[in-house]
Amino acid sequence: MQAMEVSRSGMDVEWRRLEVISSNLANMSTVRTATGEVYQPMRLLSGPKAGFAAYLHGDRSNKATLSGVTVYGVEPLNLPPKVAYQPGDPQADAKGFVSYPGVDHAEEMTLMVKTARAYEADIVAMNSARQMYMKAIELGKST
Repeated sequence: MQAMEVSRSGMDVEWRRLEVISSNLANMSTVRTATGEVYQPMRLLSGPKAGFAAYLHGDRSNKATLSGVTVYGVEPLNLPPKVAYQPGDPQADAKGFVSYPGVDHAEEMTLMVKTARAYEADIVAMNSARQMYMKAIELGKST
């Protein structure tokens, strides 16, 4: 069942990535957060679970080595805020400028499509593994 676990972990990571992207898109027009700062766009950091490098270098003694991917964390992107001249806005500074998050709508949407495709690929891989396991059970019963 290792193939299904790898696909499941990939689906979990991609789902979390979609949550971070949707948060960035939802806060594109947020002038101030609860702390009074401009919203900082976030990125999800993910990668293989421990042991992947050893597997690549030929150490296959531990069957649990290929155990999928995991989320390492979420970190803010160091993007400058977008500034708009809006002198009548209550959030404007002394010069009449309002700072908005540096979220790039096109980049976020592109990443969302890419993430959705990766999630779909994990579903296809999981279904293929399930079909192979079911066929193996059928073959085992017939002999």
